[in-house]
Amino acid sequence: MRGEFQPDSELMKEYGLAPDDLLPASAEDKEATDQIRPSVSYWQDARKRFMRNKVGMAMLIVLAIIVLAAILGPMLSPYTYQSQSRDVRLGPSLSHPFGTDRLGRDTFTRVMFGTRVSLFVGVATSFSVLIIGLAYGGISAYVGGWADNIMMRFVDLMMTIPTVLIVIILSVATRDIFTSLLTNPRYAAIASMGSGLISILAVFSMFNWIGMARTVRGALLMNRSQEYVMASEAFGAKAGWIITKHLLPNSIGIIIISATGIIPGAIAMESFLSFIGLGVAAPVPSLGSLAADALNGIISYPLNIIVSSGLISMLMLSFNVIGDSLRDALDPRLRK
Repeated sequence: MRGEFQPDSELMKEYGLAPDDLLPASAEDKEATDQIRPSVSYWQDARKRFMRNKVGMAMLIVLAIIVLAAILGPMLSPYTYQSQSRDVRLGPSLSHPFGTDRLGRDTFTRVMFGTRVSLFVGVATSFSVLIIGLAYGGISAYVGGWADNIMMRFVDLMMTIPTVLIVIILSVATRDIFTSLLTNPRYAAIASMGSGLISILAVFSMFNWIGMARTVRGALLMNRSQEYVMASEAFGAKAGWIITKHLLPNSIGIIIISATGIIPGAIAMESFLSFIGLGVAAPVPSLGSLAADALNGIISYPLNIIVSSGLISMLMLSFNVIGDSLRDALDPRLRK
């Protein structure tokens, strides 16, 4: 035996141990038995887990290709989305890969610009909903008590409103209001977006924050009773500090997943409104309005409606799959 340690012989007999079983491990034994996992941060681990998800990575590549085409396509095209050509060919040609519409406008440029509009609506709606939902849900969860009850009953009341019907009514009602407001030269940059697009963004933000607020409140309440929050309160930390430094960072995974899920819903709603003629005003194209225009030639030239409706489907599928993949990557409890 090495060292000063002398084992109890009776205990060794009781457990069937030999003196050699208690010898200290050598350096070679430690190297063979110690398998130390390299230290990684939470976000590094989430990134590795997301990259191991083949379906999620495939959808991320598809989404990246669509986004690049939407950004660079109209810039590289020799046509604009509203320029008309005398060479009206509804079918594909060398000068017009996707053909033209009945007014001689290049379909490829209009499809790419319409994809840009749909992406802008989805991302902008998600961002505005995220800001409103974080503020409302964060205050409700942290204050608690009667204030929390009143705020949540207001949310319950908002959820009883038929959202689609109200969105249609308000998008039509606010279009004229925004049109009159945007006549001011100071708002020329905003006016270039079109009153229809601005009204859609405003109406979407008014109603889509409800689910985000409930999600944020639930995530913050789950972390509200943790020991590190109690320790901060004991040291005199203010509510703003606790929310921004403790509660929100530890709930960021759920918040990101919820924000990602808002995008496909906003794209679908905007495409639906544009399809029935209540969305983005002409001549600004949208995937929904392009699909509606393609209905007239669906038998003779089905390519136009296939491209526009296919892009809507791919955008919604990509964001939904990426959201599911982010949920699997950001939730440590789902680690295999």
